[in-house]
Amino acid sequence: MSKFSPRQLERARTLPWNTYTVEAVSTDELPPHERASFWREHISATQAVLDHRFFRPGFSATSVHQRSACYHLVEFRSDEVVYLRTPAQIRDAPDEDYRFLLPLSGELTVRQDGRLTRLTPGTGAFFTFAVPLELGQTPGAHGLVLTIPARQLDEPFGRTLPLAAQLNLRTGLGRIVSDLLKSLARERNALTAPQFDAACDRLTELLRMLSPGEGLSGAPARLTEVATLVHRYVRAHAADPDLNGATIALDLGWSLRQIQLALQRVGTTPRDLIREERLRLARRLLQDPTHAHLPITDLAYTAGFSSPSALSTAFRRRYGTTPREMRRAARPSKGTGGD
Repeated sequence: MSKFSPRQLERARTLPWNTYTVEAVSTDELPPHERASFWREHISATQAVLDHRFFRPGFSATSVHQRSACYHLVEFRSDEVVYLRTPAQIRDAPDEDYRFLLPLSGELTVRQDGRLTRLTPGTGAFFTFAVPLELGQTPGAHGLVLTIPARQLDEPFGRTLPLAAQLNLRTGLGRIVSDLLKSLARERNALTAPQFDAACDRLTELLRMLSPGEGLSGAPARLTEVATLVHRYVRAHAADPDLNGATIALDLGWSLRQIQLALQRVGTTPRDLIREERLRLARRLLQDPTHAHLPITDLAYTAGFSSPSALSTAFRRRYGTTPREMRRAARPSKGTGGD
């Protein structure tokens, strides 16, 4: 793994499609009097503009970054520090994406959205830099933080995540989420961009199931279960050009109204869910070198779209680029991490 400079950190904020990097940074090789300012620049370049409170001279910290165009996973260790996100910083440097915080040792405190939560190993929480924040770390704190694009949660499901609410990661689905996130960090040097993105996509879905949000607190358990099963069915049949709400209802044995109500509970519709899963399928096909020979026209139909123009329009709106541009950007890079 390489150590990067502040200038490199700034360039790392935006990566081309199909790029995956693994890079490390440490204050330990710097003179003690330079470490605090360097760490401020590092956090500003890789996370957000924040205020910092340091508690001892010669602040020591390290971080390892796994980054693709979609996701950013950081493993960090540091001396005691408090990070603050102010309303002025939110206004001047907006950032809507979610972060999921997983302590590995020590204690982390998150104060946001009217909650103060203490996190220790076996727990986790969401936070965002779009709302004022106070994040504290005890001496020697060690953890993981995953950045999840807001659109991955807001568009398919509706923005209902409770910020700074403690999640139990010791048993059941929580344990699976914790183990998957730790495995992503351990295997960082053996992953490609499509593999990293695919794993993070699944992790995002599991996190959303683990924390259904305050908007679902009163939902009947049956409707919540139906929404989960419909989502699974759509993912498996996204390539079917005839897939729609009526065919889903017929195959699963429910009424269309039941399916509409269930998906409404999680902030989406059959049409939006089908489009989202087709876009994810198209993205995977574009990033997979074994499909590099497939014309965009054929790829559109393979992913279930009615026409290449329908794919292009939806793809640009969702990902900010065209299918052809994504494929072109993928070709120069094989998407491997490095030491």
